[in-house]
Amino acid sequence: MEQLSYEIEINAEPEKVWSVLWGDITYRQWTTAFTEGSFYEGTLEEHSIIKFLDPKNNGMYSRVEKMIPNEEITFLHLGEIYEGIEVPQDWGESTEAYFLEENEEGTLLKTKIKTLQNLKLSLKRNFPKPYPSSSICQKISFKHRKNNIKPNQPLKFIIWKPYLMKQ
Repeated sequence: MEQLSYEIEINAEPEKVWSVLWGDITYRQWTTAFTEGSFYEGTLEEHSIIKFLDPKNNGMYSRVEKMIPNEEITFLHLGEIYEGIEVPQDWGESTEAYFLEENEEGTLLKTKIKTLQNLKLSLKRNFPKPYPSSSICQKISFKHRKNNIKPNQPLKFIIWKPYLMKQ
């Protein structure tokens, strides 16, 4: 397995970042960088099955392995979906995990992906795209309690560091 890791500092509270990541409308907006019209079906609860789909009902399905609202969610990828039909895959322990850590700047969002060697290059090339270019994150406004940011001020992205680690 290969592990890809990404970090971005977002000037917002973890609750706000979480709502952008997993809210129905905002999820559809930030995942447009992967596939136009992306959405998910299912409940974000431990052991639930989630389907990540495009408008033609193609995509993948995963099980929620761990879920701590506003802090962490981990998906175990189980298979692909073709025109709505689930096709199991032997992906071993392929996972995708999101971690939110509150700090003085707001929230450090970390994403860790364990993947097979043959999928690594595609993920490495495509995964970072949503965060810095995501129009939804730049439009969200908030009043951050620690930094006294004025309402309607856009989120500030401080860093985006992709790196690759072999396991």
